[in-house]
Amino acid sequence: MFQHIHPYEPFFPDRATKLIVGTLPPPRFTVGKLKKGDVDFCYGSSSGLLWPVLDRIFDLDLLFENTQQAIDQRKNFLISRDIGICDIVHSCEREKVDASDLGMQHIKLRDLITYLKQYPKIDTLLFTGGNSKNGPEYFFRKHIKEYKLSLEIVSNEVPRIHSFLLDGRKIKTVSLTAPSGAANRSIGSLQLYKELKNINPEFNTIDFRVRQYKDFF
Repeated sequence: MFQHIHPYEPFFPDRATKLIVGTLPPPRFTVGKLKKGDVDFCYGSSSGLLWPVLDRIFDLDLLFENTQQAIDQRKNFLISRDIGICDIVHSCEREKVDASDLGMQHIKLRDLITYLKQYPKIDTLLFTGGNSKNGPEYFFRKHIKEYKLSLEIVSNEVPRIHSFLLDGRKIKTVSLTAPSGAANRSIGSLQLYKELKNINPEFNTIDFRVRQYKDFF
């Protein structure tokens, strides 16, 4: 059984107002065997799409390589935009060594509510995935039950938006379309994507994420 432990501590700028919440990076980040094009930081997988999408939205001219400069670029961007990253899964076990959310077993979650209390300016959680089993929203719903909290629906359109109250403070959650290739099929089935594709046949799934993400970042 592979022990899949999150390799990165949560990243919190002092004035953080938004928090990116996912699950775990691929297992190779835990064991330090990175591929060409990987960046040794949150969402640094060469096949991941979060940073390519943000690069397009903000014209960041990011490097996609295993260097300190590439890491610093991402940290400086997050600090400049008051955005933190705190994936909700601390660790899990896997029979098959892959990045599948469904393959996670014996899952230990991070205590996001305690972090939110430590950073009182955070008013938005950006889930990099929805409420499907072992997705970030799914785990967050499970986590906040321990605090007798629950999500209230704000918008049921993709990306789905909820809110909850924490000590009288209203926090919004946005379940973004996952920045992974595995989500491309679900994007392709969306009516909005089909309409945009009909208007512009060159429109693709990355364009769709850029269009969605820029409204929340």
